[in-house]
Amino acid sequence: MGTSKANTALLHTGFDAKPGTLEARLVRRGYELLSAYAPQAGIPIAAIGALLVAWDDEQLAAFPRIVAGARANGYDTIRELDVDELYRREPQLGPGARGALEVPDEGIVCPFTTPLAYATEAVLNGCELHRDTRVTGVERRGDGGFDVQTTGETFATRYLVNAAGLRSDELNRLVGHDDFTVTPRRGELIVFDKLSRPLLRHIVLAVPTGTTKGVLVSPTVFGNLILGPTAEDIERKDDTSSTAAGLAYLRREGERILPELLRHEVTAVYVGLRAATEHTDYQITIHAPEGYACVGGIRSTGLTASLGIAEHVRTELEAAGLELRPKPEPVSVSMPNIGELSPRPYEQGGRVVCFCERVTLAEIEAVLRSPIPPVDLDGLRRRTRVLMGRCQGFYCGAHVARLLQERPR
Repeated sequence: MGTSKANTALLHTGFDAKPGTLEARLVRRGYELLSAYAPQAGIPIAAIGALLVAWDDEQLAAFPRIVAGARANGYDTIRELDVDELYRREPQLGPGARGALEVPDEGIVCPFTTPLAYATEAVLNGCELHRDTRVTGVERRGDGGFDVQTTGETFATRYLVNAAGLRSDELNRLVGHDDFTVTPRRGELIVFDKLSRPLLRHIVLAVPTGTTKGVLVSPTVFGNLILGPTAEDIERKDDTSSTAAGLAYLRREGERILPELLRHEVTAVYVGLRAATEHTDYQITIHAPEGYACVGGIRSTGLTASLGIAEHVRTELEAAGLELRPKPEPVSVSMPNIGELSPRPYEQGGRVVCFCERVTLAEIEAVLRSPIPPVDLDGLRRRTRVLMGRCQGFYCGAHVARLLQERPR
């Protein structure tokens, strides 16, 4: 429910990561792993390709550096397009583009189903999930390991992994380390109505700067177009409010990049907070003697890198002494499809509850009985897309709330 669910939902190749960094390596590895895992687990995903567009001479002059960086990261498929080919590919682009770099393997992925699939698979394979439980303190045990105090109970553990996102620096200090500070970087995004989808064939990227990848326009796996994000460092880690200035800036950028986009209705606005730090790389540190792994400073690329990060931490903890044994009969998952890239349940009939997003009663009832059932409307929305459409729940909201209230306990 943090950075994972509120970002641009791109499947990054890592072509533009800083060469030699841990992030560059883990994004590349995560892309490979997630591309293979997603179809098996039912996660909507598609490699639709991206065009990184230069709008002035300075941005055009950055192309050789970007290409060299991509090749240093092991991505050789990037190539330059001239203006004529760019507009043949994307005829609705605004005037004035100077050229583009094609990144054919960039893609889009569902930011909701991905972490839910991981959590569901973990629970089905024996993990205990404690929701609505906050860590309040950590004490080192005399025999090694930690007592983790929470708002629920105290957990004793030999190995502790800190993957607390925006709060990873706070948990790191509770364990006794002070390596970084998370400064939330707010990213505002606008979701446009599905009727806008034919305007764009690829992800349209901006030339990145030192602090942001810039404003992009991208299709989603749900059939919308999104515009964003902004990049503003703020103080509060719970401030996911949108701003008039941020949305006005995005609309100006959208009108410049894809002028026809602003003729379409806005379905929603959302805000994500990246776990930015004073460092330019992920803050993943394995303190082997303590049995402590810190996975901090994971920005929006972490959605793509997630399985690569997990593999890296698992390998390092094994080297630190954690005994690992393959499960004899691991349970896999097949998540309900909430994307538009493959058939949806309503196409087989059944009572439709949410007409904007064509969500059936059977879908809602199924997720209410799932291994990790939603406990509020926000959770139900991210499992089924109910309330996410044009009317934002005006038609079905009361009915859906009643279904949630009556869910099996």
